[in-house]
Amino acid sequence: MSELTEASVRAEVRAWLEANFDPDLGLVEWRNKLIDGGWAAPTWPVEWFGKGYSDPLGRVVDEEFDRIGAVTVCRVGIRNLAAATLLAHGTDLQREKFLRRILTGEDTWCQLFSEPGSGSDMAGATTRADLKGNKWVVNGQKVWTTSAHHAQYGLLLARTDWDEVKHKGLSFFILDIEQAGVDVQPLRQMNGHASFNQVFMTDAEISPEFMVGAPGEGWKIATTTLMHERRGADSLRRYAEAKERPGRIYAEEKVEIDHQLEPYKWYPQRGGRADLLIERARETGKIEDPAIRQEIAKVLTMLKTAEWTALRARAAQDQGRPQGPEGSLGKLAASNVARAAARVHTEIAGADAMLTGEDGPMEGVIAEVLISVPAISIAGGTDEIQRNIIAERVLKMPKETRVDTDRPFRDVPRNTVS
Repeated sequence: MSELTEASVRAEVRAWLEANFDPDLGLVEWRNKLIDGGWAAPTWPVEWFGKGYSDPLGRVVDEEFDRIGAVTVCRVGIRNLAAATLLAHGTDLQREKFLRRILTGEDTWCQLFSEPGSGSDMAGATTRADLKGNKWVVNGQKVWTTSAHHAQYGLLLARTDWDEVKHKGLSFFILDIEQAGVDVQPLRQMNGHASFNQVFMTDAEISPEFMVGAPGEGWKIATTTLMHERRGADSLRRYAEAKERPGRIYAEEKVEIDHQLEPYKWYPQRGGRADLLIERARETGKIEDPAIRQEIAKVLTMLKTAEWTALRARAAQDQGRPQGPEGSLGKLAASNVARAAARVHTEIAGADAMLTGEDGPMEGVIAEVLISVPAISIAGGTDEIQRNIIAERVLKMPKETRVDTDRPFRDVPRNTVS
């Protein structure tokens, strides 16, 4: 077998696309063709629809798709975290059932981790799964669940052993969201959107083959999911955009993206919109204010530093290193940038920053920034959690004294009833 190089991979994918891409194909039909050709997820293992390429070679493939505007697989939402988790920990049965439909976009996923009484303390989950006969029966409540209102499946963290210590009594499941025992209720946010949901499970059922890993391995598996999520929260994250081109495949992709991104359309605002600072300063004349220019320069410096942190994480990934604490560094950096940018937007706009809709700067975008930015310090693990991870795993500092990790979970004081 000849050695793979960037040039050889580029030539191969370019020839394949020229021979196979047709904008008049249906979206799912094309994606199945991609999967069968190994180009849907080229960095995945060969036995699971990929080619086993390194991440740098995977980006070469992406560049060739971008060059001709070819549609790729569905990359929106939690489905990518589900795929990464199943590739790392799933059984062959689970991968066979779910991975192809994740790539085609036919199934939507959500993440059922946070609870009203255990948000940052994810290991304190009290949603329970009890083995009754040949089924796991789930009862409990999850919250802040993005896209649960149109998901088919959820990544569920539930407690299966109350006599174990908190981290060892959790198990990881794939939950059918559309069954009768699952009730999804949207939550309205202060920025007017309803991206999140609370999810109530009452005697919901899961077949044993849809437990991921072994009983008690839920914490380890959920950590894999979160590390991928945090790495995706850095400043290099790309948002899907529909291509304005003729053809059935582009029309169907636009419908898909509009539907899937509905819960996420305010996410650029929660990032602080540092990209708008210079434009806003020029529009308002504040660019002439040396103090404002200095504050903008500080934010842009922070943004560039955050990008370098993200590139370091990418370099580690290119070297084949497992997902690690780099994701926490990137997420914390993104949070700091967002808050700093929001402060500067306020200094530029003054009291007008509080006006929403057509009355506000940029038709309310700046007001949406101010009330959306707090979310980035909470979602995917709070800033405080990221600092703990960085302190313990990067700086090798001693862990905080804990009083809830050396006793059966049923004996741990908490603010919910088991």
